[in-house]
Amino acid sequence: MTKSIIVLRLSGVKSVTTHNAKTNLSALLREVAQGAEVEIRRGDRAIARLVPAGSSRSQRRPPVGTRTSGPIRNDPDAFAPLDEAAMKELGLL
Repeated sequence: MTKSIIVLRLSGVKSVTTHNAKTNLSALLREVAQGAEVEIRRGDRAIARLVPAGSSRSQRRPPVGTRTSGPIRNDPDAFAPLDEAAMKELGLL
C-alpha cells in the first residue's frame, strides 16, 4: 500500500507537512541545497521554512564597532531646561 504525499506549491515555495518533512528530510535538504525553499506546515499553519544557508533572506550582523548609520543630529535646545509655563503645559506642575 502506497501512501500519498501531499505537496503544495504556494508562490514558488514547496510546502510539506511535518510528517512528510521528517520522513523525507534528506531529499528536502538536497532540494534546498540546490536553491529551493521548503515551507513546513502543521495543519493550515506554516511553522518553519527551510532556505539555503547562503540565502539573501538571512542578514548578517556587522562586526562590533562598525558604524551602521550617520551621526545623530538634534536641536541644541532639545535638552534645555523647561520654563515654568512649559512645565504647566505638560502637566508637570
